[in-house]
Amino acid sequence: MKIKIAPSILASDFAKFGETVQLLEKNGADYIHCDVMDGNFVPPITFGAQAVKALRPHTKLPLDCHLMVTKPAVRIQEFAEAGADIITVHVEADRENVLENLEKIKSYGVKASAVINPATRAEELFPACEIADMVLIMSVVPGWGGQKFIPETLQKIQAVRNFCTKIGRDIDIEVDGGVTEENVKDVISAGANVIVAGSTVFRSPNMAETIRRLRG
Repeated sequence: MKIKIAPSILASDFAKFGETVQLLEKNGADYIHCDVMDGNFVPPITFGAQAVKALRPHTKLPLDCHLMVTKPAVRIQEFAEAGADIITVHVEADRENVLENLEKIKSYGVKASAVINPATRAEELFPACEIADMVLIMSVVPGWGGQKFIPETLQKIQAVRNFCTKIGRDIDIEVDGGVTEENVKDVISAGANVIVAGSTVFRSPNMAETIRRLRG
């Protein structure tokens, strides 16, 4: 599968979002990862649909919106209408309605994704794998950038990829948190093909070369 790099703009200068997404596009990024935090599901507050709408005219790259919010169902429409290309909802935020939330995302013509936190078993993602376009496995505790990759995530990636293969679905598996040039090969070998990177990309003196190396 093609390896896709999704730099997280959370690690960039908020005052220069428009310039940043253009720079990422120029330097080979595949997606723009937008970390949406509501101050409830995770303590920090980042930005909402208005910021995504403001970004949309500045890039042709898919906007990959990761909703770290307590009530994802009521937020889906606004992000779809703002220009999101992928919307990811947390299993932990609404366990009873994960599949319904994915179907709702799809109803707006947007790719649907589900995500689990480090404390959640890989098996809780399996039902979503049946209908999602992508699934995301957090490799750090969500909320803050710059954390170290949790090694046990590799087993989760393998479990999810094996399940997808078993049911005949070749969907994207995204990994978010602490992925660097040093560990990315292990992440890809485990079965992931969409790599979220924040600090690694934005602290690099050569963004294009770093993005190239993150492809493994």
